[in-house]
Amino acid sequence: MRLRRNLTTLSFLAPMLIGIAVFFLYPLVSAVYFSFTKFDLLSVPEWVGLDNYQKMADDPFLLQSVRNTLWMVLIFVPLRIISAIGLSMLLARLKRGAGFFRTVFYLPALAPPVAATIAFVYLLKPGTGPVNTFLEHIGIDGPLWFNSPAWAKPSLVLLGLWGIGDIMVIFLAAVLGVPESLYEAAALDGANAWHRFRYVTLPTIRPVFLFAAVTGVIYTLQYFDQAAVAGAIASGSATTGGGLSSTLGYPEGSTFTYPLWLYTVGFQYGALGYANAMAIALFVVALGVTVFLLRRSKAFAGEEMA
Repeated sequence: MRLRRNLTTLSFLAPMLIGIAVFFLYPLVSAVYFSFTKFDLLSVPEWVGLDNYQKMADDPFLLQSVRNTLWMVLIFVPLRIISAIGLSMLLARLKRGAGFFRTVFYLPALAPPVAATIAFVYLLKPGTGPVNTFLEHIGIDGPLWFNSPAWAKPSLVLLGLWGIGDIMVIFLAAVLGVPESLYEAAALDGANAWHRFRYVTLPTIRPVFLFAAVTGVIYTLQYFDQAAVAGAIASGSATTGGGLSSTLGYPEGSTFTYPLWLYTVGFQYGALGYANAMAIALFVVALGVTVFLLRRSKAFAGEEMA
């Protein structure tokens, strides 16, 4: 009976286990192996040991892409979480039209990334874009946005904040799930709005907060589509063929993220062994950040309970 029960359980798990083995474990093991080889997809892989990893330390383009990606992680992820929490708190307190505004704030999350990026580049186009035209009417000289090295990354952050409806909905569900009795008890103890948010709302929605932090970091570490399309459109080259490599990171490498350099190394230069080493490094960093956030969350929860 136990064997039959185990076989039945495995039969139900088989589709998932096969999918994990074929689409995750096998590619991961292959990437680890190819990261120790010189490989261009056409010739037989040549074992080079740690050469690809040693090369990463002396790659100036890699260091530039790491700096840009780190900037996005440190700026975009906190702003994404803060904006999502703020919107969810606001929508949770609306008495009329709550459904309408929830839909309005969620709809941008459904826009395809490429289409949304093209629209944003048009809206923020220097000189003729609607945003700069409006700013000019009120006496403000609008920046160059995606055409300025100083404003290109902030423009990408604005694009990302425009589409936070997906995480906002999750925060909204968590906020609405906080028992009203906790707020009433805090109010009876003299807690003001900030104290109720700090000591009632945040501890209750901590799992969602952790989820948003982990997924936000992983999403930003893999930031590719928006940066590539924004650079191509802003530079005046709307092609995605041979002209894409010349516009990656435009302007002046300010949007040159880690995945963009990985793409260039692998598919433009054909150095797939080095590209696999970069992919493994990215995987290790993402895994390390996830473990760190999970540990910090548990430690923070333990300190509060103590």
